Amino acid sequence: MKENWKATGGYGTVGLELALSVLFGFFGGRALDNWLGTGPWLAVIGLGFGIATAIRFLYRALQRANAEAEKHEQAEKASRGKYHDDHDTESPD
Repeated sequence: MKENWKATGGYGTVGLELALSVLFGFFGGRALDNWLGTGPWLAVIGLGFGIATAIRFLYRALQRANAEAEKHEQAEKASRGKYHDDHDTESPD
């Protein structure tokens, strides 16, 4: 049960990472626009970098989830195999 809560906490931050990366990119670019007087261009570029970073976070989270699911599946297969090995009885001839 402890592992389930740990996994939930790990994946619960994905939404926060996505939102913060987009907001940080946009507002960082906007601050640079105000400081340099370049108009909306750096805000748009910052937004693009923020979205790219958000996609990277999402991709890494999906990879981690797939690896954990595969590991869990392998452990389940091994336990099923062990159960069948322990409970298979051949009828005597």
